[in-house]
Amino acid sequence: MADANYLPFHPSPSKPTFAVPPHAVDAHCHVFGPAARFPFSPARKYTPCDAGKEQLFALRDFLGFERNVIVQATCHGSDNRAMEDALLTAGDRARGVALVETNVSDDELKRLDAAGVRGVRFNFLRRLVDSSPRDQFMQVARRVADLGWHVVVYFEAPDLDDLRPFLTSLPTEVIVDHMGRPDVRGGVDGPEFAKFLRLMENEKFWIKVSGPERLTVAGPPYDDIVPFARRLVETCPDRVLWGTDWPHPNMTSHMPDDGQLVDVIPRIAPTPALVQQLLVDNPMRLYWAR
Repeated sequence: MADANYLPFHPSPSKPTFAVPPHAVDAHCHVFGPAARFPFSPARKYTPCDAGKEQLFALRDFLGFERNVIVQATCHGSDNRAMEDALLTAGDRARGVALVETNVSDDELKRLDAAGVRGVRFNFLRRLVDSSPRDQFMQVARRVADLGWHVVVYFEAPDLDDLRPFLTSLPTEVIVDHMGRPDVRGGVDGPEFAKFLRLMENEKFWIKVSGPERLTVAGPPYDDIVPFARRLVETCPDRVLWGTDWPHPNMTSHMPDDGQLVDVIPRIAPTPALVQQLLVDNPMRLYWAR
């Protein structure tokens, strides 16, 4: 049974008024379960509601996207079967980001690669994982680098100073989830976000301008988040990605309307060229180059 304090995903999102371009990619989303077929990890910190591949692909089509990047979440741990099953169902219309242990076999890595996995995720959020062993993460990063994969990292802004040496030493491209989780009360020109922008000067780093529902203080339509996302899109237009984050796990204050999230896109990418890079060119280059 899903945790009672977390909201279920929106049952009937609105149709976006913004039409995404052909071949657009939702570059950050998840599948959960169904638990009867793909049980959640015994070590999980939260239990989401079932949110399977059929619902994800129906949302993809409803919002006007062509492809998904499905990211493994901590509730399934390193059991990637639900994500892998979704990739195999979608064929060339989906790619994946896995969670793996240091003892993952070469055969499993090859199987995940064949299914469409192109990255691994390292989670540094203390409320979601018991520990973030950097030496073990580095071992994994070195192994997946040989496959041409990248590393996705999830951390909170106050931890950036401590993490920076490790992140810059990773032997792959590094994709940062949810804008590095800035405290928007500090302002887009504040010192905390300035540190993050300095990190992004290193061209090995990419950024997902996703998760406004997680970062907002003001709530929908996320006016307080737009300046941060727009600054990133305009500063490094060839290294930004966008995703719904469906089905929005661990939300307690409000559950976003995914159609409304899509309608934020032209506010953060104000020209057709920037939209094209954000939704098509960048994710295709990162995830579909082979």
